[in-house]
Order: sequence, then structure tokens, then C-alpha cells
Amino acid sequence: MIVKLKIPAIMKVYQTNEIKNIAILGSSGSGKTTLAEAMLYEGGVIKRRGTVDAGNTVSDYFPVEKEYGYSVLSTVFSVEWQNRKLNFIDCPGSDDFIGGAVSALNVTDTALMVINGQYGVEVGTINQFRYTKQFHKPVIFVINQLDNEKTDYESVLTQLKEQYGNKVVPVQYPLSTGPGFNAVIDVLKMKMYQWKPEGGVSEVLEIPADQMDKAMELHGALIEAAAENDDALVEKFFEEGTLSEDDMRAGISAGLVSRGMFPAFCVCAEKDMCVRRTLEFLGNVVPTTDRMPRPVTTEGEEVTPDPNGPTSLFFFKTTVESHIGQVSFFKVISGKVKEGDDLLNADRGSKERIAQLFVPDGQTRTPVPEMVAGDIGATVKLKDVRRGNTLNGKGCDYKFDFVKYPSPKYRRAIKAVNESDSEKLNELLLRMREEDPTWVIEQSKELKQTIVSGQGEFHLRTLKWRLENNEKLPIEYLEPKIPYRETITKPARSDYRHKKQSGGAGQFGEVHLIVEPYYEGMPSPDTYRFGGQEYKMNVRDTQTIDLDWGGKLVFVNCIVGGAIDTRFLPAILKGVMARMEQGPLTGSYARDVRICVYDGKMHPVDSNEISFMLAGRNAFSTAFKEAGPKILEPIYDVEVSVPADYLGDVMSDLQGRRALIMGMNSEKGYEKLLAKVPLKEMSNYSTSLSSLTGGRASFTMKFAAYELVPSDVQDKLLKEYEESQADE
Repeated sequence: MIVKLKIPAIMKVYQTNEIKNIAILGSSGSGKTTLAEAMLYEGGVIKRRGTVDAGNTVSDYFPVEKEYGYSVLSTVFSVEWQNRKLNFIDCPGSDDFIGGAVSALNVTDTALMVINGQYGVEVGTINQFRYTKQFHKPVIFVINQLDNEKTDYESVLTQLKEQYGNKVVPVQYPLSTGPGFNAVIDVLKMKMYQWKPEGGVSEVLEIPADQMDKAMELHGALIEAAAENDDALVEKFFEEGTLSEDDMRAGISAGLVSRGMFPAFCVCAEKDMCVRRTLEFLGNVVPTTDRMPRPVTTEGEEVTPDPNGPTSLFFFKTTVESHIGQVSFFKVISGKVKEGDDLLNADRGSKERIAQLFVPDGQTRTPVPEMVAGDIGATVKLKDVRRGNTLNGKGCDYKFDFVKYPSPKYRRAIKAVNESDSEKLNELLLRMREEDPTWVIEQSKELKQTIVSGQGEFHLRTLKWRLENNEKLPIEYLEPKIPYRETITKPARSDYRHKKQSGGAGQFGEVHLIVEPYYEGMPSPDTYRFGGQEYKMNVRDTQTIDLDWGGKLVFVNCIVGGAIDTRFLPAILKGVMARMEQGPLTGSYARDVRICVYDGKMHPVDSNEISFMLAGRNAFSTAFKEAGPKILEPIYDVEVSVPADYLGDVMSDLQGRRALIMGMNSEKGYEKLLAKVPLKEMSNYSTSLSSLTGGRASFTMKFAAYELVPSDVQDKLLKEYEESQADE
């Protein structure tokens, strides 16, 4: 991919109060990329609008996006409009690529939520709106595809109001929808906008007489909604009974900042109808970055977007492009940055020089000599900057860490088809995670697999496509092993003598121990009875070890009379730990065990550390198998958001996955189902849920705890492990 620079010009430097940052959100298929293309065209950035089908849009410029016809990565572009700079980030619509939306919402100030006029409020709408609420961002709804014969504007508006209440206030409504759509009534301007078939510049007309009553009613509702967000406007409204257009803009702007209202617009992006009017509204009404809540450093300090303040840049996105390498996207949080500035990486301690500054429009980038607080830009070929890093000017020590990504929902083991490519695969995975932080890469020592986790099957399929097509590295996905745990349910006793003689010094060590289940707050060991014999413990020392894989090991020294020299106890513990790392049942980690070493024997010449390590390991292994051993499996809290029509099917499917339904509640047309589900049963859940609900449901999952597996599952796991050991 060749990076293009718009040669003629150096872009104007905009001031903080002239900059507006806007994220374009919406479900897959809502038309975000097409809307972005129309905005770029109306703003004069491009001379001709591309299409998703033709693969020539500004936004979807990566090969994988052209292959699938979906946005996979967010795209930054800007439009100069009415002496203001509108920075946009076009975000992927699929839940599988939600990371792009999360990153964008952290550095933008307003969300433009595009609604597919055919389908109205979709699960993607709900999920993305939830993030706008979390980050307290203004929202403007844009109802798109009004020319589709299945579009019902009034139904969509009703859905929006049912979901988000009377804060949803129409600024426009269409005269009609379907293939003949060509006009809207704008109740802010109180004009009718009408287009020729090719769209673009509209004809501005008076409102037809038969629409005046409806227009006046909606105009009055818009005035009231605008007035409610400003005390001075409320007073003026009561005195005069109306507000001027400028007053309404001020009130709407205040309502956006407080999330007190969500204006709704109409567009037909494909035909470039009402896009210009939407841009006009964004330029006039949407709040500039200096009117929004301040970002907060890791030290809790609020930072004002002051162009005269200390220079601080936050890097929210990186991509790697052929012929240029790493492209780094940033927001100027404070101060200003110029070409040639030397900055310090607050996260990595390295120095960086900003050799070039660009205003990005997809893969096209326009040079700019300087950027000020609030602006969004890009630079290239930084030495040691990662996504999430902060670069500061001299004397500034700001550090930001405000982007938090959702937990993964779909996991697979990944390996290179050719073993010799394993190292290259690991390097590429780490690099690609920089581009999409919702890919989580784990080199699992426990499972002896590389595990890649993401937001869904399509998310990981995209990763595979990029590796195989862009990097020419064939890979395969495997079912990931489950990180089981082993524990015990009752006390048991064992002893083991390790003895070896092979000329010269031999090996000798004998260990007697008792194992039992450990739980928090259990009393010190006292007396045990096995086979009619009583064993009295005399505790001399206790070590509590927090295991890296969860749970604890408590190692109690109960040796009396010097039966085993104290210097050999660490070797016994080492042998026990070696067996804990490869449990006796299935080779999984063991946890929550207390061990009392109470007796043994040693030889004045032949005893050494290796002897007691082996004796301890084998004594523990034997006792463990006699102590009611059980396998534990990871259980996850799963929350499913599903349309009410599909609730029964989804619940039935979950129960077939050994799920324990914990509860449910309704949320405006959607049911929220809460369940605890074994990780083993979640392997293909994202695919199954999508199939069951036609892609209209979503879910999240989060580790909850380890719990005992049912006896039939344990028997199956033991058999599988025995067979695998026999094969080896």
C-alpha cells in the first residue's frame, strides 16, 4: 500500500476552539463508511465518492476490509467546514471490532450514531450507546437509508424513544421514505430541503401547507428541549414563548454536553442527501473539545486543552502499512506540537523526535506544520512509541491510561503450519495487537499452546486472513485446551523412600507426609487417624505459598527429633511444587492443598537434595491420588443481551451448555440473561448465538471462579489423559 500525500498544500493550523472531534458509530450495514465518503466529498476532500462494493472508499482501505466489505479498523479523516476543523473517526460496526469504537470514544467529543432505517435499533446500537454513556459523550442519531423500501421512519423514531426516552428529539423528518425519498422538513430551520436524484446541494423551500401543523408541533418540542438545558433560555422561553434559531443552537449544544438531549437527523448517504445539512449542524452546534470534560492523568490531575500549556500527546492507535511502516495516531491533549519537536515517552522513558506531522484522511495524509490542544493527527517512523503511550514536552510529566478494552469472548490456539515459522508468527501477533488491542495473545506454559483471544469468530478469522494474505504465513487454529485445576477433598497419608546405589555415593531419602484440602481460616494441624493409627502433629514452621495459577499451597514442617535435617525441607517442597505444576490426575495445575511433613529418614552419606526432592514428589503424588482428588474447571459469568423473541431459544441453548441461569431482567425490548457457564462449553458460543438470533444478540463473559466438574465429566477427562499419556 502506497501512502499518498496531498501535495499542493499545507493544511491550516486550527485553534482549540475551532476543533470538533466526532466518532461515527453504528451497527454493521448501517452505512457509516458511505456517510463518511459523502462527508469527505461535501467537504471537498475528495472529488468523487467511492463505494464499499467497489472497494475504493477512503475509510475501508486495508486489503482485508476490501475482501470482506466490512470496516475492520477505525479510520481517521477530517473535513474543513465553516472555518472549523471536524475530525472524524469512522469506527467498525461489528461487535467483533469494538476496540476501534472504544479507542475513538476516548479521544473524540461527540458520537454520531448511524441507524439503519430498515432495522432501527440493533444490538450493535445498544452496545455502542452503552459506551457513549460510560464515557459521557454527546450523541446525535442519524437515520440513514431512508430510500430503502423497507424503511419506516416513524417506527425507527419510536424505537429510539422507547430505548432512550424523550431525550431523542427530531431535528428533521422525511416527507416520505422508500425509493422516492428526496425531501426532509427541518424543524430547526423551519425549511424543506429537497434534492434532485443525484443528491448533493439541496433546494431550500418553504414548508408545504399540509406539513405545517406537524412541523410546528415538532418545532415547539425542539424549542422546549433546547430551553431545558440552559436556565437563561428557560426564562427567555417563558417570557417570549419561543426562541430564536441562535438560542436553539445554544440550547441544543448545552443539551449535547450534558447528554440532556439526543438530536435525530435524516440522511440518505448513498445518494448524498442531507449530508451537507448534517455537516452544517456539526459545524454550528456540536461542542468543541474545550467545552468537554477534561482528561485525567494517572495521578488524578485534570488536564485543560490549553494551547499555551505544556505539550502532551496521547497515542490511541497505530497501524503498520507497507512502504512506510508504523503510522501513529495521536490526540494533542495539551499545548502544541510542531515538526522537529523532541518529546519524552512517559511510559517507556525514550526520547522521540516528531519528524513529520500529518492530517490523515484514510491512507492520504496532508502535511501540517503544527497542531494545538484538542487536535487529532498522525506521524510516522517513531522509534519506540506504542498505542496507549504519552509523549511530553520538556518539564511535563503527564501520563494517561484511560482506554479500557472489553474482555475477549472467543479463544483459539494458534500455530504456524510450518514449525520453522513459529518465531515469526509470535512477532507478527504482537505487532498486530498494537493495531487491534482487543486481540489478546498468551503464550501458555500450562497449556503448551499459544492462545489468541478476541471478540468473536469473525474477529479471529480476520486475523487469519491478514496473516495468510498480507504476511504469506499459513496458520491453523486448534481447539484450545482448558486450564483445569486439580485439588483434593479429604486427608490422606503416604510415605516414599528413594534409594539408589550405583557405585560411589548413593542416593537416599525417605519422606512421610499427610495432605488435606486447604481453605482460608482452617485451624493448625493437630491429630489425624489413618488405618486405626493416630498421627500427632507438632508444628515447627508453616509456609503459605500463593500459587501463580491461583489458590494456595501450605507447607507445614512437623519433623521432630531430627528425623530429616532442616536443610532438606526446601528440597522436599521443591519436589512437591514440581508435582503441583503437573497434577497427578490430568497434568493440570494443583491448588489449595496443605501438606504436613511429619517424619522420614536420612543417611549420613547418601542423603542429598535430589534424593529428598524425588522422595517428596512421589510421596505427595501417592497421597494426592488417595485424597479424593477432584478436577476443577473455570466458570465464567456470562451476560447475554437478546431480543425478547429469542429468549427461549437462547436459554435452552445455555442450559445445554451446563449453564446455571442466575437471573434475567428486561431492558427496553431486550432481555438481559445472566448465567454461570463452564469455559469448556463457551468454545463456539459466539457463532451459535449469532446463528440462533440472526446476529441480533450479544454477550460478555468474565472469569468468575473454579468449581468442581461433574463426575461424568471428570471420568471422561481422566480417560482422555490416560490415552494421551499412552500415546506419548
